[in-house]
Amino acid sequence: MSRMIPSRTTGRALVAAALLLTAGASVPAVASSTTPPPARSGSNGPVYDRVADFYGAYIDAVTDSGSGHLDTQLRAFYLTSGLRSRLATWENREHADGVLRAQDVPRAWKVTAGDSGMGHTWSTVRLTWGSAKHPTYTYLTVQSDLATKKISDIKQKS
Repeated sequence: MSRMIPSRTTGRALVAAALLLTAGASVPAVASSTTPPPARSGSNGPVYDRVADFYGAYIDAVTDSGSGHLDTQLRAFYLTSGLRSRLATWENREHADGVLRAQDVPRAWKVTAGDSGMGHTWSTVRLTWGSAKHPTYTYLTVQSDLATKKISDIKQKS
């Protein structure tokens, strides 16, 4: 019985082939669709963008019971100390969340820019409640300070 000994060239070729197979297995398949993947972006732009950032993060924080004290931290960062104090008073009296002006959490939100003047700007926040088939809406007027971009007042629109 004769034993076959591979040459160095054959051994290197086998190693190279194994490496190529391993590398090929880790490359993701190219999608046949020409539609670009979903993307989001942001910027340090208008004050109403900060209001939208706050409401998006705040609603996520109060929805996720595992977020710890993130809702309080978001309030500390985005809201003026005067508003935080007024919200605490309102929340003790109304037994509801003062940022949302409700006892529950909305399923969606939308922020629209408003007027500006006297160092403030106002945004309208639309909160969506109920099912997709039967939505209801509440509207809040949110005042922000132009100098600090912090939210300084939240009121329910009539």
